[in-house]
Amino acid sequence: MYHYDEECLKTFLEKQKQIYKENVAETLEEADEFLEDCMAIVVNSQKEIKAYFDEVGVDVQGMSLNDIENCDEVIKLPSGRYLVVEV
Repeated sequence: MYHYDEECLKTFLEKQKQIYKENVAETLEEADEFLEDCMAIVVNSQKEIKAYFDEVGVDVQGMSLNDIENCDEVIKLPSGRYLVVEV
């Protein structure tokens, strides 16, 4: 059983080069393991991304919510949720 749902895993596999220079996973299993190792999170809104970044010490002061959504480590999922991958 996966820690992340299929939407997260498939979208991460498609968009991982947004974050990394080369693929870090090729299969759903590898993606799930990688995201778990990175302690990636899934959030429901831009405000939740900002709250998470504030919590972990990412400097987002002066950034709009749209700017935060467009950070490389944020992947928008088809359902409208966000996958945030620590780099």
